[in-house]
Amino acid sequence: MSAIRLLVLGAVRQHGRAHGYQVRNDLEYWGAHEWSSAKPGSIYHALKQMAKQSLLLAHESAPSTAGGPPRTEYEITEQGTQEYFALLRSALTSYDQGMDVLSAGIGFLVDLERAEAVALLRERVAAIEGWRASVTEHYTPADGPRSLGHIGEIMDLWVHSADAGAEWTRGLITRIEAGAYTFAGEGAPFVGVLAEGQENPYATGTPGPDATG
Repeated sequence: MSAIRLLVLGAVRQHGRAHGYQVRNDLEYWGAHEWSSAKPGSIYHALKQMAKQSLLLAHESAPSTAGGPPRTEYEITEQGTQEYFALLRSALTSYDQGMDVLSAGIGFLVDLERAEAVALLRERVAAIEGWRASVTEHYTPADGPRSLGHIGEIMDLWVHSADAGAEWTRGLITRIEAGAYTFAGEGAPFVGVLAEGQENPYATGTPGPDATG
């Protein structure tokens, strides 16, 4: 799974309708260009590809009154919404995804209802524990990595990563169950996107491949 599809669909969905530069600006505001493949080229490519796949609807807008170029604005479709939530649920439950995928999933976690978010995170913990058990069939942490030569360090890394991932996820579950954050259906959602014209203090300033967006 690629984090870029989830990130782009989520950004467009939060705006309702957005052009490429807005999506890019949001992802840079979230720091996604640092922890994922959300670079200008991949963002514009994802928008165009998902429009071809009917996940997004492309609207050609007229040039601005200030003389700027026309932009392509995108709106998420019903099929795109279904894809978005499928990607979100997968990002939260799959233990074998990269940190970029998990980070994207956590970024959109509150688009789910609270009970479902907790259930998905519990599923994640169970998957991590199951994977850890499969590793320790061949490696006993108590004996230390040296028992398998330097290759044991790989197994040791896997076990420590699994333990840390499970512990962090349990902590998140505890915070959510205690009432943290506003989830779907609970009131005004968290606003995580920039308004049109709002300055982005984290913008890279690097021109994108498609200025018309």
